[in-house]
Amino acid sequence: MEESSTQDLDRIDRSILRHLQRDGRLTNAEIARLVNVSAATCHRRTQRLFDLGHVMGVQARVAPQSVGLGALVMVGVVLDRSTPDSFAAFEGAVSARKEVLDCHLVAGDFDYLLKIRVRDMADFNLLHGRMLIALPGVRQIRTFFVMKEVKENAPLPF
Repeated sequence: MEESSTQDLDRIDRSILRHLQRDGRLTNAEIARLVNVSAATCHRRTQRLFDLGHVMGVQARVAPQSVGLGALVMVGVVLDRSTPDSFAAFEGAVSARKEVLDCHLVAGDFDYLLKIRVRDMADFNLLHGRMLIALPGVRQIRTFFVMKEVKENAPLPF
């Protein structure tokens, strides 16, 4: 992947990105028609957007309930030390856990904010006892069960 910046993007590139972001299943011919360029030009531009890292991937969004993961839990984690080694150990351990969908180093009351999907509260209780408290360097965990998902994975506003 080459180094890229927003300066690499013209009006057509941005339009291609908006359409792909809205619907990753669009064919090249459909995108070309929507952005008013030839199919060959659209294919070349789209491939360039992938190669430069502007598009990080295309995937289906699976309904969590349909695979038995209807409960969304946000977990704030405070580490016992704020050192590069403790951050690296925690990040390595959490990256290896399939239950953790997202992990962000944050400023504020926590060191990390985790997004986890589980079947239900009992499932999370097992995960908490089996995995979360065993993560390296964890001093404190604050758990937030999501009551309602109002807005999730919205398209980037560009």
